[in-house]
Amino acid sequence: MKEKRNIPGLTCERARSICIVKTLAKLGHFPSRIAEKEAWFLSPLRSETQASFKVSLKLNRWYDHGIGTGGNVLDLIVAIQKCSVKQALEFLNNKQLSFSFQQPILKKRTASKILVFEVKPIQHPGLIQYLGSRKISIYIAVQYCKEVWYRLNGKEYFALGLQNNEGGWELRNRYFKGSSSPKTYTYLKTHSDRLILLEGMFDLLSLAELFPGEFINSDIVVLNSLAFLQKVTPHFKSYTKVDLYLDNDLPGNKNRKKLLQDYKNTKDRNELFQGYKDLNEKLISTKIVMKELNKK
Repeated sequence: MKEKRNIPGLTCERARSICIVKTLAKLGHFPSRIAEKEAWFLSPLRSETQASFKVSLKLNRWYDHGIGTGGNVLDLIVAIQKCSVKQALEFLNNKQLSFSFQQPILKKRTASKILVFEVKPIQHPGLIQYLGSRKISIYIAVQYCKEVWYRLNGKEYFALGLQNNEGGWELRNRYFKGSSSPKTYTYLKTHSDRLILLEGMFDLLSLAELFPGEFINSDIVVLNSLAFLQKVTPHFKSYTKVDLYLDNDLPGNKNRKKLLQDYKNTKDRNELFQGYKDLNEKLISTKIVMKELNKK
């Protein structure tokens, strides 16, 4: 008999009937376009500039064309939050909605402007707890990120922030993934002849945790979106070596292949996280294995 996971008032069966579109709205994601039978979103699972995340309004199922996976609302929460089914049920049951991140529950379908009003060293327990869930130490996080407070639709929220090249911020907390304007890539210079190319904030932090030696005598570019790849490639000519740490997914593989063909000074480094989608997935798995070994 199939085991039923449940918490008081909500079973897996009931959870699967919860509207995916409304759940995405609670996380701050709204459709780029809506047809009679489906809604299209910018993917909540990765960075993109053209909506390829489809929700069937009839079936209440989602499918991310960029990574070739989909499912029901429970699968979606597990993928976004990187949590267990039990934790996803708790989220959908609204038991975590009072968590101190105060994730934005947006009501407008139009894009709302994020206004940053305070930036300080990371100190809020909620952010430290979130870093812990992603297996990032506070020691590493404070070297690259800040605690950023911002206003959205008249309410105040906070998140981990990575500043980009034009003063905007990539913002992440357990319930929210967004950015303040202007949005562009992050360029960390040490005037080296080697460049490290990463996709996102947690790739940066995870690489620092897993392979800190990689950052010695290296400049770093965090794309913050693959859409900025074209703006970044002119910098390649300034380097003897460009190491690529792009995700092991469809967009990452496609862009990796093209860069290796077009630029002779590029080198693929995905062997360091082969078998995992990205560096953070590798880090989380490694930490879990180490924890289990330490128990023995």
